[in-house]
Amino acid sequence: MSLLTLLPFIVLIGAMFLMTRSAKKKQQQAVEMRNQMQPGSGVRTIGGMYATVKEVNEDTVLVDAGPGVELLFAKNAIGAVLTDDEYNRIVHGIEHDLKSDADIVPDDASSLTETGDSAADATADDKAVDLGKKDAADEPADDAPAGEAKTDEEPKKTDGDSEAK
Repeated sequence: MSLLTLLPFIVLIGAMFLMTRSAKKKQQQAVEMRNQMQPGSGVRTIGGMYATVKEVNEDTVLVDAGPGVELLFAKNAIGAVLTDDEYNRIVHGIEHDLKSDADIVPDDASSLTETGDSAADATADDKAVDLGKKDAADEPADDAPAGEAKTDEEPKKTDGDSEAK
């Protein structure tokens, strides 16, 4: 057999070796993550349930899923160990981000319009705002002098019959 015929088999074996190696690394990281669990840690199970760890044993984990609800899971059923900030954000809806504290959006719009010295701002805000529309009295007549009013032909009165049907 020549080297050319063995080349596809060598490439296939090399690819299988690399895939199993990366899978073993991921599995090892998951085992390390599960071994780092401590009571009080927030976890997510592989089923998507969020809970707090109460007790860690060799093969099992006792979690608190709510008031008076304690569940016993196998250690390999824990999908992720969450940080305290991430667990509180997901479960309790508590945001603990320092830069978001400065950009808090109020629940109602009334606080956006209120200012400290409303008397000084009220006079500045009372000015008329030009929206681009002009009244007929404000427009100068183009062809007619200012004293004459421009008249149009009176529309014809009909009996309601229309020739366009």
